[in-house]
Amino acid sequence: MNAGKLRGKVTVWHKEKFQNELKQTDYRDAVFKDKVWVEIIPQTATLQRAQAETLLSNTTHKIIVRYGSGKDITKNMWITYKDHRFDIKFILNPYFRNAKLEIFAEEVIR
Repeated sequence: MNAGKLRGKVTVWHKEKFQNELKQTDYRDAVFKDKVWVEIIPQTATLQRAQAETLLSNTTHKIIVRYGSGKDITKNMWITYKDHRFDIKFILNPYFRNAKLEIFAEEVIR
């Protein structure tokens, strides 16, 4: 893996369980990992039209991260990079070499 291609720093988020003031179990957004070096590669995009001339764009990206930095990341987390949110769809360990992870994510722009 060429570490020189990892040019972006992202934040990985997850839902954190906590007990609210009514003693109920609730969830809130919390940072799971901060300042993870990644390479973000755009893959596909589709443009959809909704009601009242609203445009909706679904863009998928491949996010490449070192295996050691990303081995704890799961599908129910999301990634933020410069005010863009990427929902994780699939995580791939190419050839099971444990060198890097390819995270396929979707950015929905409204």
